[in-house]
Amino acid sequence: MDLSIMLTYRCNSRCAMCHSWQHPTVPDEEITLDTLARLPGGFDSLNLTGGEPTLRADLEAIVDLLHPKTRHLEISTNGLQADTLERIIQQHPDVKIRISLDGMGPRNDAIRGEKDGFERKQATLTRLAAAGGRDLGFATTFQDDNCDQVLDIYRLSGTFGGDMATSALHNGFQFHKIDNEPYNRVRIARAIEPLVVELLKSRRPQNWFRAYLNLGLMKKVLGQPRLIPCTAGHDFAFVDPWGRVYACNVRPDLEIGDLTTQSWKDILKSPRAVEARTKVARCTHNCWMVGSPKTAIRPPHRPTVPRLPPLAWVFVNKLRASVGRPIPFERYVDFSDVAQSPIVPKRQSWQGKPFRPTVQKKTETPYGAFNNVMNK
Repeated sequence: MDLSIMLTYRCNSRCAMCHSWQHPTVPDEEITLDTLARLPGGFDSLNLTGGEPTLRADLEAIVDLLHPKTRHLEISTNGLQADTLERIIQQHPDVKIRISLDGMGPRNDAIRGEKDGFERKQATLTRLAAAGGRDLGFATTFQDDNCDQVLDIYRLSGTFGGDMATSALHNGFQFHKIDNEPYNRVRIARAIEPLVVELLKSRRPQNWFRAYLNLGLMKKVLGQPRLIPCTAGHDFAFVDPWGRVYACNVRPDLEIGDLTTQSWKDILKSPRAVEARTKVARCTHNCWMVGSPKTAIRPPHRPTVPRLPPLAWVFVNKLRASVGRPIPFERYVDFSDVAQSPIVPKRQSWQGKPFRPTVQKKTETPYGAFNNVMNK
């Protein structure tokens, strides 16, 4: 099973598509080491995310605690706190680091509301590589404002010997907004095509399967059904900064337990978890991001082996790419079947703009307003 832990909603970026930084958590209320110690061993992947996880003063202790409990420990970060990340890599060089990068140069800084963010992220990745990091790279959220730079970001990742994790614009309860909708779905989906081709041409087998994941991302952008059904609550789950456990990070009605008062085993076997999995089986959100596709393409009892459909797709299209034949995208994606996006305000850059955050307390019910959010 994969698990993502949102360690905090505090963040020193000001992203246009995520407003958790406008609603930071209180450090004294955030999930503690003692609570995290309740997690068992045996996870396939643990992802430490946020907000911005490097704002946790105890992040290094959290990594020391959780590293033995999983095959793969990942930190999803904005990369602006290089010192903390470098110390972690020096101690645990196998920790996976993905630095959020949403454009080249000023484009990233505008989308993510960061001062000199592009240069600082590159400098951080350089330091982590020099420190011995073995699994480094960028993570990009495809949207109208950066889809023309997809290949540029991928190739930049390659200059560091790293990978590129991808997702598409979507809503989630932790974002505190429900208007993350594409302006031009076909344009974004078409922009992913050359990335799929380049991934298939790579010599790295993991990139061939990333090509399949990005094919699914094209369908998600267009608002079409998933390539493979979602397994939220079975194969992956999320923990929020207060220790509440959710089957996914999109639907707040899929809360299944509380790690501060329950054991992990009791949470997974609880009636709420059973109910959540039933809802997931009927869910029409068609999400394809943050752990959802990665777990879906592999059998639950053999996480290192892909399912047959993605394996067959990769085999056929890797051969096509190797001999220079085009990938028949229209065979896999119907570009005439495009969801109608609601009319939403244009996303604005928060770079350099004054803003006073509203603290989010544990005693509040923070996600109720997002129960009806959709991600088609």
